[in-house]
Amino acid sequence: MCRSATVGWWVAAATVLAAAGSVSAQTRPEAGLPTLDWRHVGNAAIDLGLPAVATGPIARVWYSADGAQLFAATGSGRVFGTADLERWSASAEQTPAAPRMAALRRPPEPGAVVRDGQAGRLYAFGQNAWRSDDDGLTWNNLTAWKGESIVRSPITDLAVSPADSDEVTMATTTGIWRSVDGGLSWSGMNESLPAMAGERFGSVPSGVRGFTVAVDGQASDVEWMPGEKVAWRVTSSSVLARQAQRNQSIAAMLHVKVTASVEAGDFFYAGSADGRMFASSDRGQTWRQFGNADESGPVEAIYADAKEPQIALAVSGERANAPAGLKAVHARRTLNGGAFWDDLTANLPDAPVHGIAVDRPSGAVYVASDAGLFFATEDLNAAGPATPWTALSQRLPAAHVRDVRLDANGNQLYALLEDYGVYATIAPHRFRFARVVSAADYDGHPAAPGAVLTVLGARIAAARAGEVPIPVLAANGAESQIQVPFDAKGSVLALSLDTPDRRFAHNMPMQPVAPAIFTDRDDGTPILIDAESGLLLDASRPARPNMRVQILATGLGRVTPDWPAGVAAPLTDAPKVNATVHAWLDREPVTVSGAALAGGYIGMYVVEIRIPAILNAGPAELYIDADGRESNPVRIWVEP
Repeated sequence: MCRSATVGWWVAAATVLAAAGSVSAQTRPEAGLPTLDWRHVGNAAIDLGLPAVATGPIARVWYSADGAQLFAATGSGRVFGTADLERWSASAEQTPAAPRMAALRRPPEPGAVVRDGQAGRLYAFGQNAWRSDDDGLTWNNLTAWKGESIVRSPITDLAVSPADSDEVTMATTTGIWRSVDGGLSWSGMNESLPAMAGERFGSVPSGVRGFTVAVDGQASDVEWMPGEKVAWRVTSSSVLARQAQRNQSIAAMLHVKVTASVEAGDFFYAGSADGRMFASSDRGQTWRQFGNADESGPVEAIYADAKEPQIALAVSGERANAPAGLKAVHARRTLNGGAFWDDLTANLPDAPVHGIAVDRPSGAVYVASDAGLFFATEDLNAAGPATPWTALSQRLPAAHVRDVRLDANGNQLYALLEDYGVYATIAPHRFRFARVVSAADYDGHPAAPGAVLTVLGARIAAARAGEVPIPVLAANGAESQIQVPFDAKGSVLALSLDTPDRRFAHNMPMQPVAPAIFTDRDDGTPILIDAESGLLLDASRPARPNMRVQILATGLGRVTPDWPAGVAAPLTDAPKVNATVHAWLDREPVTVSGAALAGGYIGMYVVEIRIPAILNAGPAELYIDADGRESNPVRIWVEP
């Protein structure tokens, strides 16, 4: 294994990687939350099968007076600028008035808008882009190809550089396209342009799945798959279509316009366009209504607890024709199946709220709104007053938050920002309700001898298992890493954990082996390495036939010769794993050539496999097992 290729990753992993566990331990609430480490996941580019990657709709495009800078206004009205035609950044530039041009006797297409290219040259745009070099007597179509536009989109604006009439840029519903030869050829400018019109999360990373997001103007969701490095890719599903179908089905029962709905067991909840809430405990046979029309805006999202479906929360958008001085209801809670809804709006700004995420065990509630992202801890067991909301957007780009989601175990928080896309951070309620988890994949794994664990949400100063000290490998205000001793025994690991201000106990199941493959904490990319080059494998650097691939894992148990916890494994002749290890690629066995501690690292194992000579191209499922216990499945990209 090439240590230099992965040392940077392991330093990051030692301080930030965590995986979901099954038991939580409450720590004392702090006066304030630590500064959140928001990380941008993926980008805002979408692969639509065009000559280059696309993005979201662009309303206007224009040059500075000297032609040195290019500006674009997204569909949301946000302005970005670029001076090097590669990197876009938010700009305070004001959108200029559209240039006025006299109507032509012979426009190239009905309703075409004309731009002056000087010296007898004109450009025009509509369904296509056009150029005339004789003041509009004749026109050349610049974007038609085999009966359709090369960018498969109407053109919303077009700008000619004041420095060069051959340089022309057009804005479309798929992004920005630029030509430097008078429109004879076009290149995309969307790789770094934040204009993704994300509307709602479909899914968040879990195993081989990545993020899926519903995008305005797209019939299908787009997905950022684990290992992806280039762009979001269109899927075959649509979360908005599924929601619309359910809303229409319930609307037919209620005879109202349903804007949000959810099912939990036999309970159905629905919200209407005029802000009323409806609930059924018998799968829609009978309904109860709560609230008056127009006391809130349209209901935009509803959460219902799957295990206790009589508990639900709902959020609402902007209220039309609101009486002056009367604040709208933007967040509500029911504990009795919709018979009564408490107003949780409290100090939320009077702005549309679009999404909600809830961690039921802790009572943590997150809402996404035009005023930003907010967090509160609410009592979800008994009626009580609404608690104040805390703003979480201080280190996010200034943008509307369209949706919010937690991972399956409530450890990671995801926000979908207008234009910018997806951001991730540790869920803030973990700073109040710490959790001990496996430091691999954000999914539940028992402890195992030698495994690295993360205490999520607490700085650990010292740790013990009974009377045995446990090495603390790294610690900061967000999380800490500890290693289970290799000689630990029993079915339960009884931890005693010291923070700077208190001690708490935590028991977690323990097995001889509990294999888990390390993945990126944000998008689920597995840590897989080309054994020859030491480079990480992903969608842009796939595995190939007969390649030796090293899988970084934890939880593979005891080794021979014995090795102490808290000490880096030797660079040569690293201790071998005692358990029998297998590997599987798309459910077919692959050759395992070795399994040992990873030289130079603490608590990490490396399993080396050989990719088969014959395989299909594209993403494949990979997992390992140790003595018959399977790891998390991950996605590996392969290429014949």
